[in-house]
Amino acid sequence: MESFRELANIVGIDSVGWRYDPILISDVYPLERHISDFEMMAAYLSGYTKTCVISFIDIYRKVERNFPQARPVCPSERMEIGKTFAEIGRKYGMTIKACAEGNDLAPYRVDCSGCMTIETFESALHCRLDAPKRKPARSECTCYLGNDIGAYDTCGHLCRYCYANANVAAVKQNMQRHNPASPFQIGTEEPDDQVHDAKQTSWIDRQMRLF
Repeated sequence: MESFRELANIVGIDSVGWRYDPILISDVYPLERHISDFEMMAAYLSGYTKTCVISFIDIYRKVERNFPQARPVCPSERMEIGKTFAEIGRKYGMTIKACAEGNDLAPYRVDCSGCMTIETFESALHCRLDAPKRKPARSECTCYLGNDIGAYDTCGHLCRYCYANANVAAVKQNMQRHNPASPFQIGTEEPDDQVHDAKQTSWIDRQMRLF
C-alpha cells in the first residue's frame, strides 16, 4: 500500500485504482474481517485513489482442484459486503466498482457499469479518446480492453484461489525456464516462434471544444 501511495504521487489520483478480490468467506476470513480489513486499507489509501474494484471468488475447475475448501459467497453475504463496502468507500472518497458481478449491488450505489471503460481511461489521461468500437471480451464484462499481461502457470506465489495457475508442476517448470535477460516472460526465442510488431495508434481526440 505504501508503493501504491508513491505511485499515486507520480501519476496522479485519477490514474490509479485498487482491487479487493477475490472475496472469499472462510474461518480465517469471515465477513467481519473483510469489513475491518477493507476499512483499514481504504483509510490508508484515502486521498491517493478514487476507485476500488471488488469481485467475489469464482469456483472454476482449477480453483476446485487447488483450493477444495473454497465455497461460493452466498447472496446475503454479497449484499452485506457490497452495501458496507460502498458506505466505507463514500466515507473515504472512493467509488466501489463491481467486476463482472451483474447489477445486484447497484441499489447500494456500487458502480456496476464496468471497471475499465473508455470513461475510465479518459479520466486517467485527462483527455477525450476517439476509440474504435469493440465488443467486450466476455459477456458479463463491459471493460473495453481485455488483454492480459503475462502468462498462465508462471507465478511462484501459488495462491490457492488463483485463476492463473492450473498446477504446481507446470509453475515450477516454467519458473526454471525464466531468463531475466530475455524479452519473453518465459524462456527465450525458439526457431519456430513468430514475433509480430503490434500496430500502435493513438486514440487521443485532439479536437478542441467549447464545452
